[in-house]
Amino acid sequence: MIEFLSEYGLFLAKAVTIVIAILMIVSVVAATAQSRQRRDHKGDIIVTPLNDFYEELRDALQHSVLDKDQLKQIEKDRKKEEKSKKKHKEEPRKKRVFVLDFDGDVKASGVEQFANEITAVLTMAEKQDEVVLRLESPGGQVHSYGLASSQLERFRQKEIPLTVCVDKVAASGGYMMACTANKILAAPFAILGSIGVVAELPNFNRILRKYDVDYDIYTAGEFKRTVTMLGENTDEGKKKFVEEIEETHVLFKDLIKRNRPSLDVDAVATGEHWYGQQCLEKGLIDGIQTSEDYLYEISRECEIFEVSFEVKRSMADRLGFAMEGALTRAVSRVLGTSQLRGKNLI
Repeated sequence: MIEFLSEYGLFLAKAVTIVIAILMIVSVVAATAQSRQRRDHKGDIIVTPLNDFYEELRDALQHSVLDKDQLKQIEKDRKKEEKSKKKHKEEPRKKRVFVLDFDGDVKASGVEQFANEITAVLTMAEKQDEVVLRLESPGGQVHSYGLASSQLERFRQKEIPLTVCVDKVAASGGYMMACTANKILAAPFAILGSIGVVAELPNFNRILRKYDVDYDIYTAGEFKRTVTMLGENTDEGKKKFVEEIEETHVLFKDLIKRNRPSLDVDAVATGEHWYGQQCLEKGLIDGIQTSEDYLYEISRECEIFEVSFEVKRSMADRLGFAMEGALTRAVSRVLGTSQLRGKNLI
């Protein structure tokens, strides 16, 4: 039995070593690719007219359901409408709606491409237009989601209306982004809220002491390092770390108060999350509606354009990002996102 445990422990150590080595290699490849992206800014803005998409859906269904006489009458009415529009050339242009997507992970790693999309929209959008963001994020690192929300505030500075649609989840860092909008819509069972800050990390100091292993850390500045995973954490260090978390929470609440002054922030900034209908009752959102329903509804009166920024990547870059994403998802499933190091908005 002892021999078996010894062999199993050796096997486990080797497996962990291999996984760590792979993670390091993939991280280097991904970091190099990201650095090259930031340096070159190579990519393309892709614009898709959604009105055409909705018309194609309608036409496909009509040709399957209606008979020839009905289709002829529809075509006759369409030509009549086009002829009428040509006579009124001086009609004011339709309102333009620019649709963006943000599917955020713990690191909000898509924020650089997102910033490019926002910049592209700002080159053309006017005050009479609207931006719709389809947002999905469970939250993550404070600084990353702080940057993402700051990018969205650029629309407020230009007085361009912003509507955020949440179909699944916009919690914590996700809600930090959502609250910058002039209007927030959510599906009935979408999850929002979780206005709080969390930081979790294990401490192995007792294990090191058991095996007479010293861990020394040298700093300049009383609170340069408050708590560590390997050193002995003092009461003063723990207290300071909690203070830093509380300060971050205050900044989070202040951001919400600035953007949603009618909301009782203290009542909802408990770290709890709620479903769409509950969020409406608490004032976290402004309406219950899915993004698809909202866009189709306004498509009758507006020109809608889906905007995305696609980075040009080599085969090595794509392979590196794919491997990094797969390993990150695997590790997240094992450890749970709430156990990731650092202060997180989750």
